[in-house]
Amino acid sequence: MRLLHTSDWHLGRSFHGVGMLDAQRSFVDQLVGAVSEHEVDVVLIAGDVYDRALPGVDVVGLLDDALVRLTAAGAKVMLTSGNHDSAIRLGFASRLLERGGVHLRTRLADLDQPLLLPLEEPGLEDEPRSDAVLAIYGIPWLEPRLVAERLGVETASHFEVTRAATGLIRQDLERRRAVGTVHSVVLAHTFASGGISSDSERDLSIGGVGAVPLDLFDGFSYTALGHLHGRQSLSPQVRYSGSPLAYSFSEATHTKGSWIIDVGPAGVTGISELQWKAPRNLAVLRGELSGLLESPDHAWAEEAYCQITLTDAQRPAQAMERLRARFPDTLVLGFDPQGGSAKAASSYSSRLAEAKDDLAVCCGFLEHVRGRETDAAERAALAAALDNVRLQEASQ
Repeated sequence: MRLLHTSDWHLGRSFHGVGMLDAQRSFVDQLVGAVSEHEVDVVLIAGDVYDRALPGVDVVGLLDDALVRLTAAGAKVMLTSGNHDSAIRLGFASRLLERGGVHLRTRLADLDQPLLLPLEEPGLEDEPRSDAVLAIYGIPWLEPRLVAERLGVETASHFEVTRAATGLIRQDLERRRAVGTVHSVVLAHTFASGGISSDSERDLSIGGVGAVPLDLFDGFSYTALGHLHGRQSLSPQVRYSGSPLAYSFSEATHTKGSWIIDVGPAGVTGISELQWKAPRNLAVLRGELSGLLESPDHAWAEEAYCQITLTDAQRPAQAMERLRARFPDTLVLGFDPQGGSAKAASSYSSRLAEAKDDLAVCCGFLEHVRGRETDAAERAALAAALDNVRLQEASQ
């Protein structure tokens, strides 16, 4: 049995104002191709399928197309809801979809209802068949305040509700293992201790105290986690697949991909990487404007989405326009002046208190907002505007 672990598709998300639906279609193309090429039996999607609870029509259409193509390629799909999804909407028609090979786990009632698949070693026809089975369980995103009472826990915390959910799964496994060999895979959308986060994930709880201990997943053959966008292994059996696309510049160094898990009658026999090709590179650049515009070292970033931080002592005029002349897809521009004058470093309130006339007040405000001193032309324009105001006041 071959499984492919993925998560956090975030269909419908934009990247700093740039729509990503075409890039997400490209990912679906790669995923369907990988299912056929690697003869994948089950695709696991561990939550955050959509980016919002009410996805657009075209976004829903993309998921519909993906599920049809994956099942047509010969794979079953096991899908859980994440904190970005609406569990009720995503779980619509789950019993009907199951007949077509798409298994949704978005309800508490389904925590201990696994997808059961026979595990057989390829061999001669006259060899005895294995009685081992693979049980795949799905833990949807659990909002502690909404599910604690229904799970029978007194404290509404991520730890307690996740412990209760995994406890129900273990009880079901014990019943099944009493009559045969059962290996287990669990999908869960949560923040597990030891995971490395990035800027594009939504905090699961106030203060970031929502991490659950890794030992809650002890004893399962494999735990397919979702929520964190960087692919990572917390232990050999507990892993995040990460998002298939980068959704923040903090993910510029990520290698996006998934995990392929092979399971036989004896359990997990191998885990390997699968990489996705990024439609666009991400560039995080820093330096003075002149150096960024002239250095040949940055030629590769001319076709990338760029986040640029300028370190000029004073903020250059028309910085974004000049940068986009070389880096057309500069999406984020920041300023971190290095070696600025004492005047630039002083607080706005102290500079305002030292202003001697209206022109100094206006120039001081402009310098504070832009991070650079006004030039002669700007001071002349402001002076002319102030003169016009005085003339109008005098004529009234």
